[in-house]
Amino acid sequence: MNPGAANSDLLARSARAVWHPCTQMKQHETLPLLPIARGSGVWLYDFEGRRYLDAISSWWVNLFGHANPRINAALQEQLETLAHVILAGCTHAPVVELSERLAALTGGRLGHCFYGSDGASAVEIALKMSFHYWRNCGRHGKTGFVSLTGSYHGETLGALSVTDVALFKDTYAPLLRQSAQVPSPDWRLAEAGESPRDFAARCAQSLETHLEQHHGETAALIVEPLVQGATGMAMYDAEYLRLARALCDRYKVHLIADEIMVGFGRSGTFFAHEQAGITPDFLCLSKGITGGYLPLAAVMTTGTVYRAFYDDTTARGFLHSHSYTGNALACRAALATLDIFAADKVIETNRAKRSALSEAAASIAQHPRVRNFRNTGMIWAFEAETGDPDFARKFHQAALNRGVLLRPIGNTVYFMPPYVINESEINFLTAGTLDALNKCLT
Repeated sequence: MNPGAANSDLLARSARAVWHPCTQMKQHETLPLLPIARGSGVWLYDFEGRRYLDAISSWWVNLFGHANPRINAALQEQLETLAHVILAGCTHAPVVELSERLAALTGGRLGHCFYGSDGASAVEIALKMSFHYWRNCGRHGKTGFVSLTGSYHGETLGALSVTDVALFKDTYAPLLRQSAQVPSPDWRLAEAGESPRDFAARCAQSLETHLEQHHGETAALIVEPLVQGATGMAMYDAEYLRLARALCDRYKVHLIADEIMVGFGRSGTFFAHEQAGITPDFLCLSKGITGGYLPLAAVMTTGTVYRAFYDDTTARGFLHSHSYTGNALACRAALATLDIFAADKVIETNRAKRSALSEAAASIAQHPRVRNFRNTGMIWAFEAETGDPDFARKFHQAALNRGVLLRPIGNTVYFMPPYVINESEINFLTAGTLDALNKCLT
């Protein structure tokens, strides 16, 4: 089959058989799917050899490039020994080593790891574990949760209950538990002349008012540290996390850090909460944990939480499971990912790449129709000033035509590239983005 026919064949079969996520399938009648044959580094290739720079790390998961040779080698070695074993009643070396190494990265403060399959399942685990902790401690009234306005924590029912994005939530509202929302410290919402830090402190005052009134019925506050993703890459000052931690301590409420997107170096430090100098009660991890190779999630928590479940009574244990919990292959990919962080001094190297990309993007930031150009770690975002409700689709296609895969959130365009991006690829990304902007905004 020739390459063009291979592209067409895959598109036709996919349209018949695959129901794609977060997608109105009818739109693909006029906006074809992108057929991908292979990946290498930051690039994705179709069957005709056209390449696209994966500027969104394939939904924020791919840290060290597609077909990374070191992760490939680790998985090939693991395949020769153990692919999977039930984690209820059994254990294996990769899951033990991964748990130990993750705990060490928190200085031992979060010393217990519970595994799931994806980000939403990590949030479900943290919510249930917080609720069950308070129940085991005799605080049966602490069943509620608080999140930030504009928050996104996943699309399973528990995670969706603490999400505040109408597009995802409204249809399923009758199925969801009620949760409370407090103002987001998103600095785009600050008053004129108000610094991001001052605005964060003002938002924390609203959290204090809420907890003062409702702490007796509140199990936990859940936040996306520093950057709220699905609401349009809303960025905020670490002061909010410092104040939130103090308020949670004062009012005996757990703090859940949903670092599914911002963990593993994406925020500029290995974990985003490090920038506030705090430790959450629960840390939710997924996406980059395996370098974009295999589904895996982890919830890390404290000895205090763990001991509340340690008992002779089965019902006091945390009775939650996933068939592929702690999958050996996924854990091995995660260990290879951690090895790359250590060997390549990734956090330090990313600082230079952050500066280079920000400098290369100066012409985008200065564009007359661009607003709120912003950056946290290896995340960049801006709003395109447009009244076109179809901007996201048009811009996505215009960028693809220039060899760049971007997926705007409304009129918010963002970059979240693999950490292996180099100088020429940075220039390709920023030039293609600027050209696509000019195409869509004229």
